[in-house]
Amino acid sequence: MSITTNQQSAGPEVKLKIAVQKSGRLHDDSIRLLKECGIDISNGVNKLKSEASNFPLEVFFLRDDDIPQYVEDAVADLGFVGENVVYEKNKKVDVVEKLGFGKCRLSIAVRKGDDYTGASFLQHKRVATSYPVLLKKFLDEQNVSAEIHEISGSVEIAPGIGLAEGICDLVSSGSTLFMNGLKEVETILLSQAVLIKNQQLALAQQSLLEKLLFRIQSVKKAKNNKYVLLNAPNSNLKEIISLLPGMKSPTVLPLAQQGWSSVHSVISEDQFWDIIEKLKTAGAQGILVVPIEKMII
Repeated sequence: MSITTNQQSAGPEVKLKIAVQKSGRLHDDSIRLLKECGIDISNGVNKLKSEASNFPLEVFFLRDDDIPQYVEDAVADLGFVGENVVYEKNKKVDVVEKLGFGKCRLSIAVRKGDDYTGASFLQHKRVATSYPVLLKKFLDEQNVSAEIHEISGSVEIAPGIGLAEGICDLVSSGSTLFMNGLKEVETILLSQAVLIKNQQLALAQQSLLEKLLFRIQSVKKAKNNKYVLLNAPNSNLKEIISLLPGMKSPTVLPLAQQGWSSVHSVISEDQFWDIIEKLKTAGAQGILVVPIEKMII
């Protein structure tokens, strides 16, 4: 006698595989962003792979320079990586979101005493870099012929040891250049961390990516805005409301004290101090500024 059943075996769970820098300047901010998105990741010491406990996400911890290749080859669906690496490696991946951290610039630097008057200064000179593709693109655009020395690490010492007359390297504060007797003279790329994806992402993974992007964008909006509460005299209420952009319009609630209202709104970080000064001038009092954890629009 045979027994039949309508029960179907469940297929494999659909997951997103994301590559994250295993160490270095982008690692901590990448993991922090995932956690701010409500995704619980265990990133123990020397782990090469980890699974989220509350989101269908698998994290690979890889070398920064290797991430675009892994994403192009679909070993990983997504990757957190610097724009400088994306454009230097020139792999077939799509940038889907700029993440707002890891900001730096790829710049040309020469000795402090050099009379740099433009890119033509580099004509027939030696330039040391870890970014030969981006450097060559810049030199070609400037119609400059220079000798590119590709080196990894400690690029800034090249002029001091006679290896090159200039360098092309990542710059954040510029203090390393200063300590090595160099000055920054050209910026060829402004870079920040970005989220990249495989160009042939499956439909199921694309759906998960959209959910992840929704969370990332909500976290980014929250960081770029402040929640403001203030007390306003009703006689100046119209002027004060006109200063507050908000998401649609400010919330206004009457206070127990007659003639006063409580006004609640959201102000962009870029406009914050300018608007706060105008609010005080217009008669606002008791201004309270509160950070926003998530912002859903």
